Amino acid sequence: MTQIKPVGRLLMRVIRAIWIATRFLTRFPLPDPYPITPNESGQAALTYPIVGLLLGALLGCFAWLFAMWISQSAAIAIIIAWVWLTGSLHLDGLADCADAWVGGLGNRERTFMILKDPHLGTMGATAIVLVLLTKWSAIHSLLTTSQTLAITALIWTPLLARSQLLLLAVTTAAARPDGLGAALRQYLPRRSAWAVFIVVILATVGWFQFQSVLILSVMVAVFFIWRYSMCHRLGGFTGDTAGALIELTEAAVLFTFIP
Repeated sequence: MTQIKPVGRLLMRVIRAIWIATRFLTRFPLPDPYPITPNESGQAALTYPIVGLLLGALLGCFAWLFAMWISQSAAIAIIIAWVWLTGSLHLDGLADCADAWVGGLGNRERTFMILKDPHLGTMGATAIVLVLLTKWSAIHSLLTTSQTLAITALIWTPLLARSQLLLLAVTTAAARPDGLGAALRQYLPRRSAWAVFIVVILATVGWFQFQSVLILSVMVAVFFIWRYSMCHRLGGFTGDTAGALIELTEAAVLFTFIP
């Protein structure tokens, strides 16, 4: 019994971490986990890739169903489901960054000011449309090629995109002393984050073998290009730039699965 209790407590902490992360990153109808401590938020971030896998699995199921019943519009239906399941959380970050990068005119304070503006500008709307069109095009091509390939891509892409957040938090300073970026940077267990990220990379290599070279190369390229941009413009990352990283990674990685 003395050995079972610690295992049980660990299992409950893991379940609660997934619960908190899922509530934050998706619209899954989970009950409120009640007051969350900063340390719990950091622990929950370690499960972001698991949330991505859950999201991807659901999207894969939708791809299987939609391809049978509404094959001509399956890609559109999947995109709608994808946006609804994530509550447009990451698209909002992408839109804010697009508006701020263009409207900020290279000025750090002006860029921050636009990031905080809740209104959607022309560049933000354009960025959303372009990313969704990119995803739709990739999903349509995958479904046309192979339903199995499309399902595999939809399962794996959200997982890889959310693992980017761990890499971002352990390699990049927060742009502001407050906000989601600073909290993630401060409370995320760094060694555990590296371990989770490496497991994701190894799993990708093991599953896709030679194709993983292209998948991971694109993923890393998006990460470093966007990281350079946010560090050059803001001096670090914020919650909005993290959301943008997820959207950019998903759009780019989806195309690597097309034969």
